[in-house]
Amino acid sequence: METKTEKIILGIDPGTTIMGFGLIKVVGKQMQFLQLNELQLKKYDDHYLKLKLIFERTIELIDTHNPDEIAIEAPFFGKNVQSMLKLGRAQGVAMAAGLSREIPITEYSPKKIKMAITGNGNASKEQVAKMLQSLLNLKELPKNLDSTDGLAAAVCHFYNSGKMETGKSYTGWAAFVKQNEDRIK
Repeated sequence: METKTEKIILGIDPGTTIMGFGLIKVVGKQMQFLQLNELQLKKYDDHYLKLKLIFERTIELIDTHNPDEIAIEAPFFGKNVQSMLKLGRAQGVAMAAGLSREIPITEYSPKKIKMAITGNGNASKEQVAKMLQSLLNLKELPKNLDSTDGLAAAVCHFYNSGKMETGKSYTGWAAFVKQNEDRIK
């Protein structure tokens, strides 16, 4: 029996104004660029509508590209509690979409992603984008770098595949609940 040598990784940078995402295909030990895009949410005032759109777009990406794994940027600290709450909800909704399709999800801190791409955990968005452009032979970079942040999460996951201490991984709701019992109380 042959092991699967090809897989698709969906990387997501969740946000309530822009959700960035990128897809890579892994063949053997090589990465190939598939897609880079963003979901613009600025024009919507209703926070719940934004969450619905994030969920639907994530489901659409999953159904279109059939990713084997999802890597998501997980912001851990923020000065503004209200914006962290909104960001956490955006992240949760994107994760719920993946979990509903039973796709394993791994969270990475922004620092871990920057470190994996550039070797510097404090790299700028521009430095990360330039490195991705070089690694994946992208002809041009998008105006907004939220989509490259999503792509960076996917590439970070590729580099961390096979290493167990990557971040938090969930294969479904049961695994999520089991690993986050402290959140339930």
